[in-house]
Amino acid sequence: MDTVETWLGYLRKYELAALVGSSGCGKSTTIGLIESFYRPLSGYILLDGQDIGEFNINAYREQIAVVQQEPTLYAGTIRENIELGTSPTITDEGIQASASRLTFTILLCHFQMATTICGSKGSLLSGGQKQRIAIAGALIRQPKVLLLDEATS
Repeated sequence: MDTVETWLGYLRKYELAALVGSSGCGKSTTIGLIESFYRPLSGYILLDGQDIGEFNINAYREQIAVVQQEPTLYAGTIRENIELGTSPTITDEGIQASASRLTFTILLCHFQMATTICGSKGSLLSGGQKQRIAIAGALIRQPKVLLLDEATS
């Protein structure tokens, strides 16, 4: 495990990996490469054994979900924020199933998903609540790759 690309090359389905290091060591660059914002100068990144450079970029990006350190929420309801970027036929049961994968269910007990307003940029919620909503939104899409840009996520 002497380089990031070697180490990530051995990641298997359902395995978790954490990139930890000092500022400027390449964590964000690695995330950008995985998101296919740019191509590696050498080597390649594989998903299901195929070079991501060969994928249709839109189809590839539908297979990944990213939760930023400071999630962007919109002034709408909790449900609307979770639904963002999903199928228009998503059900309450689908949202509940996504929420049950994390301690988000506690949040749902205190708030009505359909009516609770998040406020501009989630200003009416705590940082942890905003992250849980963003993670629930990512999980509901059932991505092949989930990138969490924060160690405590």
